[in-house]
Amino acid sequence: MQTDPIADMLTRIRNACLVNHKQVVMPSSKVKAEIARILTEEGFAEGYGVTDEKPQPNLVIRLKYTGRGEPVITGLDRVSKPGRRTYTGYRDIPWVRSGLGVNIVSTPKGLMTGRQARREKVGGEIICNVW
Repeated sequence: MQTDPIADMLTRIRNACLVNHKQVVMPSSKVKAEIARILTEEGFAEGYGVTDEKPQPNLVIRLKYTGRGEPVITGLDRVSKPGRRTYTGYRDIPWVRSGLGVNIVSTPKGLMTGRQARREKVGGEIICNVW
């Protein structure tokens, strides 16, 4: 049994990028699908999909690479962990790599980037940073 499925997802993506895999497959959940949606919208992944397999559907994320074959995702960092949750107000959401990266925030309005959370003036739990 996994204690932190989001950390497992980030580790799978990190490892797949290091060995230049075209896609990564993992067990699906609503939160993981939302993280994949944000990664796709922000340009860190080419796309994602959820399979209809039984008993557990799988999440497939197609990774994105530059023209020279380098991964677009150069770093993933889990911020809020099960042993130590990290919450912040919208004024205190940190910038990732001076605005070059994105933090994913779980808010009462759903998962969104830190930029969107600042714009909508809503704080929450900082899930992870991506750059």
